[in-house]
Amino acid sequence: MSSEAREWVWEHSSSRGTARLVLLSIADRVTDEQCVSWASLSSLAKRTRASVSTVREAVDRLVHAGELEQLDDLTGPQRSTVYRLPLAAMAVAETAEDEEAGQASAEGPETTPALRISALRRCGIRPREVPESPARVRKPAVPESGRSRRKPARRRTGNRHSDVPETGTQNRSEPDLNRRYSSGGAAVLSAAKWQVDPATHTWARQQGHLDRLGEQGLQAADAKWRAHRADFKPRPADAWAADWRSWIAREHAPSRPNLYAVPGKATAAPSGMTRAEAHTAALLAALDEPTGTEG
Repeated sequence: MSSEAREWVWEHSSSRGTARLVLLSIADRVTDEQCVSWASLSSLAKRTRASVSTVREAVDRLVHAGELEQLDDLTGPQRSTVYRLPLAAMAVAETAEDEEAGQASAEGPETTPALRISALRRCGIRPREVPESPARVRKPAVPESGRSRRKPARRRTGNRHSDVPETGTQNRSEPDLNRRYSSGGAAVLSAAKWQVDPATHTWARQQGHLDRLGEQGLQAADAKWRAHRADFKPRPADAWAADWRSWIAREHAPSRPNLYAVPGKATAAPSGMTRAEAHTAALLAALDEPTGTEG
């Protein structure tokens, strides 16, 4: 069944980059027609050669796009997270119904088939607690109002590594400065309207990017990021925060080579001069240096 799930990802998934690799890695562990799989963040990071924070952001994007569900009431081997590919499960169920009916239907099933938890026990997947209702599924459904109803990822604490960076999207426990554009609601915003919140600025300082780039360099990098993202489609605030951090982490420190250094002379460019005038002054100063051949 993993081949059918992978085939669906290759042929129908709209994911790109790391998110596509993460989805393929999860699909590779699917064991039956329910398209349920299990994986830890550390194993996905190892298979995709990405950081844990990058994998976590990719999972959030896949959940938001509706191509992945996170089954919070189930747990896999070694307390790993359990996922399901709902659209792939619907495609597999549609194919099975067509084979039984002997003809292709015009429309597929409208809902994802119900989970059969008893069949998942053979794969080491079991309920965290004995629930009275079917497994709760983390879907990208729009909440009634306010913040997202998803809770911080406490379930991942058992799989974190001390040597893997844990930086990621904005901490949901901090003040929601972009509340009206929060990813927990339906509203999104453009890159020009997104503002660097205190949590993101603190991240830049703690990671050393503020010291590396300087305040002006950081502002220049921010302006460059906004210029490159001007034509991008609107996104939730936490998605812009993650993208901005990735950009700043790759930004090079401003280079200021000293073109005016002349042996025995001041190394700073004279104030009030243009660059051409400063170059000319440096050359004239070099010509005035004694060479030992004067008469």
